[in-house]
Amino acid sequence: MDRYSFAKDLARKAGAILLEGYENSGEVHKKGEIDLVTEYDLRSERRVVDEIQRVFPEDSILAEEGGEHQQGSGFWVLDPLDGTVNFAHGVPIFCVSLAYLEKGRPLLGVIYDPLRDDLFHAQHGQGAWLGDRRLKVSKVTTLNQSLLVTGFAYDIRTRSDNNLDHFTNLSLRTQGVRRLGSAALDLAYVAAGYFDGYWEMLTYPWDIAVGVLLVTEAGGVVSCADGSQLDVKRPTSVAATNGIIHAELLATLANGALPPQEQDN
Repeated sequence: MDRYSFAKDLARKAGAILLEGYENSGEVHKKGEIDLVTEYDLRSERRVVDEIQRVFPEDSILAEEGGEHQQGSGFWVLDPLDGTVNFAHGVPIFCVSLAYLEKGRPLLGVIYDPLRDDLFHAQHGQGAWLGDRRLKVSKVTTLNQSLLVTGFAYDIRTRSDNNLDHFTNLSLRTQGVRRLGSAALDLAYVAAGYFDGYWEMLTYPWDIAVGVLLVTEAGGVVSCADGSQLDVKRPTSVAATNGIIHAELLATLANGALPPQEQDN
């Protein structure tokens, strides 16, 4: 089986495990004050890691809960349950995210939302897809017309760049800013054109590796929040848009928002 078909099949299998635990998440542990992990994070991750090691034993794996399994040059990045806090509270917004990278570049990836049976997938140079439907980013031309989505780091209570200032500023410059609690789905929804842009001040490889590929394959633009080139292998800020509003989003992140009465000047 090729890795692309394998990833799509495996994401569905991991999603089935999450469905078993939805609204009955079992034992919940704290990694931090508001950073949770459930037994279904761990069960989903074990299933994916075991399958990769069985079918592609030469590949390396970086998984959110289990760390890195170093074996070879190919590189899988896995979030077995993106949206754990939602999942633990019964909020129906969570997914499985699985990407394969070579030389630090995502070559293929899958995001699977088991509640909606939404399978977002992309392969480098082959477009971004939701099932059999090819995805295209939105055509919104200004920040003032846009609908954005963002997220916050788990150490929001203690870090200085906790994104609350940008959330306020961009709420005044747009038609709205949403916060779903799943970075992978945030990016998938930018690729699908549901959102016009997304930003976050701290993300990890398992948060964004698939989504970056989806957005770029759907015709969008992705960078660090300061406009520099993104490295998905490292903790990083991120800004992803339809491309048209990218410069305006970056400028607002850098300089702050105009007062509401000046928006249309």
